[in-house]
Amino acid sequence: MFRVLTNTTTVTGGACRSFIGQVRNTTAAAATKINVPDTKQPDMKHLKRESQSRIKTISIYRWIIYINPEEPNKKPYLQDYKIDLNDCGPMVLDVLIKIKNELDPTLAFRRSCREGICGSCSMNIDGRNTLACICKIDDSSKPLKIHPLPHMILLIFICNYKMIEPYLKRKTPTAVGNKQLFQSVEDRKKMDGMYECILCACCSTSCPSYWWNSDKYLGPAVLMQAYKWIVDSRDEYTKERLNPLPE
Repeated sequence: MFRVLTNTTTVTGGACRSFIGQVRNTTAAAATKINVPDTKQPDMKHLKRESQSRIKTISIYRWIIYINPEEPNKKPYLQDYKIDLNDCGPMVLDVLIKIKNELDPTLAFRRSCREGICGSCSMNIDGRNTLACICKIDDSSKPLKIHPLPHMILLIFICNYKMIEPYLKRKTPTAVGNKQLFQSVEDRKKMDGMYECILCACCSTSCPSYWWNSDKYLGPAVLMQAYKWIVDSRDEYTKERLNPLPE
């Protein structure tokens, strides 16, 4: 038996051990009462929802460009593809590329920049003419329908564009490439909004007048391009440009 002197009080060894045990129990109890902030748990419902497939039906207009002896009278039709939107990009062009690469290599379409600046991927998506690379896929259960631009005869469109002579024409002799043709700020502002046209033909193929009279009516896209050269202060053939334009 030994004795411990604490605050002038004599304590036996057994009492000391009992006291230490009480201190330990008190400390442990206090520790359990400490309010530790709960870490934010992930939303399991959200994670489960994201892991589920989002199947979208893509209906694409197809037609046969050659005569199949087995189906000589086959007409254009809509072909359906099932795509999981979780496995592809958010734009319509992403879906088309996925279908061509993984499901149907016979699918053909035009595309280039994927940034809305070249106009190659213009098409009719759910009844609206637009660019596939900037058209976001609707997340609804409704099938996505894709058609070519309506009444789009490319040769006529190009011939109409060629007719307006879409380039700078000068009467004053200048050393081409050796002298800049300056414009005032006011003159340049007259062409704001026209340089942005990428000739995707979405506007022209939305116009019924162009559908039925494309051989006479140039259409919105070509007329806008013609106007751009008419108001360009650097061009000197304004009158000559106006004369051949159809009324």
